[in-house]
Parts: sequence; structure tokens; C-alpha cells
Amino acid sequence: MGNRLSKIYTRTGDDGSTGLGDGSRVAKDSARVEAYGTVDEANSSIGLLLAATLPDDVREQLTAIQHQLFDLGGELCIPGHAAIHDADVERLEAWLDHHNDTLPPLKDFILPGGGEAAARCHVARTVVRRAERAAVALARQEAVRPQAVRYLNRLSDLLFVLARALARHDGHGEVLWQHQRR
Repeated sequence: MGNRLSKIYTRTGDDGSTGLGDGSRVAKDSARVEAYGTVDEANSSIGLLLAATLPDDVREQLTAIQHQLFDLGGELCIPGHAAIHDADVERLEAWLDHHNDTLPPLKDFILPGGGEAAARCHVARTVVRRAERAAVALARQEAVRPQAVRYLNRLSDLLFVLARALARHDGHGEVLWQHQRR
């Protein structure tokens, strides 16, 4: 179980650097720090979503996802570490299929909204998309396992479908984009 922090501030980052999980130091604005930092932000967004009223199965899935996002952050923080696997991506796909099967086909673009839980889910989705872009940017510079990027891609898809399902579950319905509003 790694080191426990007994003192939160160390002053070692005052020079603009931070320590990676392998003990090496990098600039706080490096692509690696941006990637795992954005994964942390995505995890926080899901925490905010979990503060809303949700169906029990969705709550259980999002809690499991939070644990996996913490693992993914560790994978990105420790070069060469593997924490996300094909089975993790497949589990997201199974949840995605399950929730999508209950929805009507999407014929129009939808706007973020549809009630508090759905709106929070849309925010989490967009943060996960940004985390995916950060992981792809890191992969252009350094080794990143493809499972990490695939996990983030599937997670953003799942959050989109969950937002649709939550909008319907809460009785608000989806907010359709009115492309001919003028």
C-alpha cells in the first residue's frame, strides 16, 4: 500500500515540478501530469454526479468507475505501470449496451441538460473527453497503453448514454437541439 501522507505540504513542488509515482520529477505542466490530473478532475466530476439522486445500479457502476479512474490515474502517473485492462473496457461496454438498450434511437442532437443528474452526467462526460484528449497527447510523446485511451473513450460514451437515461428517469426528458430555430 504505498506511503501515507501525514503532512500535506512538502514544499518540493514550489519550483514548478512534481514527483511521479516512480520517484522521478517532471514539470507540473508536463503532458503526463496534464493527463493524470484531468483523469482526477473527471473522477471529481463523477463524485459530483454521485451527490445527485440516482438509480441504485447507476450509483454502483459510477462508484466502481471512480475506483478504476483512480487506478488509471496511477497508471498514467507511473510510467510503465498497467492498471486498466481489456476486461475493464469490456465491462464499460456491457454497461453501455445495457443502458442504451432501454433508450429510443437517437435521431437528433441533444443539449446538455434534462435535469440535475443528467446535467451533471454531461459535465462528467465532457471532462472525461478532455482526459481522453490529454492521454492521446501524452501518447504522442511517451508510451501510453492503448487500454487507458480506450477506457476513457468508452467511459465518455457510457456517460452520454447515462445522461440520456437519467433525463428520462427523472421525468425531464432530453433537450433536443433545434437546428431550425431561426
